[in-house]
Amino acid sequence: MTQLAQHLAAFLRDHLPNERRASVHTCDAYAYSFQLLVTFAAERLSKRPCLLQIEDIDVPTILAFLEHIEQARGNKARSRNARLAAVKSFFCYLEHRVPAVLDQALRVHAIPMKKIDQGLVASLSRTEVQALLDAPDRRTASGIRDRAMLHLAFAGGLRVSELVGVGLDQFDGRSPASIHIIGKGRRERMLPLWQETATAIRAWIAIRPEVGDTALFLNNADRMMTRSGFEYILKKHAAAAACVAPTLATKSITPHVLRHSCAMHMLQATRDIRKVALWLGHATLQSTEIYLRADPTEKLEMLDALAPLGIKPGKFRPPDKQLAMLAAR
Repeated sequence: MTQLAQHLAAFLRDHLPNERRASVHTCDAYAYSFQLLVTFAAERLSKRPCLLQIEDIDVPTILAFLEHIEQARGNKARSRNARLAAVKSFFCYLEHRVPAVLDQALRVHAIPMKKIDQGLVASLSRTEVQALLDAPDRRTASGIRDRAMLHLAFAGGLRVSELVGVGLDQFDGRSPASIHIIGKGRRERMLPLWQETATAIRAWIAIRPEVGDTALFLNNADRMMTRSGFEYILKKHAAAAACVAPTLATKSITPHVLRHSCAMHMLQATRDIRKVALWLGHATLQSTEIYLRADPTEKLEMLDALAPLGIKPGKFRPPDKQLAMLAAR
């Protein structure tokens, strides 16, 4: 039997941050996954968490844990798969250090991920976005800060981790203003800013408290804004903006909805999915194709191209010859 504690501690403290160079958010997510798993396994086996063995985290226990977080905690398939990915990563780590668990690791890797519904992305219309950006009160310091955050989140199409992690030195206020973003997977990108966005950020920097924290956006305790803090700010202003744009009251507004809104507006303006991927910091075009599925314009252009060929939209079953004619256009 092999003690779980020492190997799990080495995995979380050394392997992830140092060898894998995983981000702080990834390390935190993995640590929380194992907090849930260890607690569940300890209760299931009536053991103290520090006495658990690697052999205790077998396939039946993992499957029971995944069922537990879906049913008792209400996690969706995406969260379930994220917890499973953390467990599989740990067993990949063990394969090279504890040969005795190779067979167990093989069985863990065979646990399938659950398929996820690929729904359309949620986004906001121009009217809804403008109402949201105008919601903060510019007469207060917090309102000026919130307005700058909302403008940057939308205009930059930033992930919430990218937004709250922006440092004061990453903003270049020289004309044209730009911001240096360190994104997912440590991919860096420089984004030029709209004049209105740059003005909103300059207004915040002019009144930003002079404190030791180097983050661009600070909370009321003069420390770096947290993810949950921005989510709270966004929901508060979305509720206020619903008075101007009533449709906002029927939507669930999250930081990622602002990112999706930026992508959809950019796609409609440029008609170039490559520019959207470059702006958002996506590693591949495949992850950006979700916006093509949500945008009807591309389909309408295809129908216009098919019309001269005599192909009706409702009866579209093109043979190879018609496809060849379409490709030649």
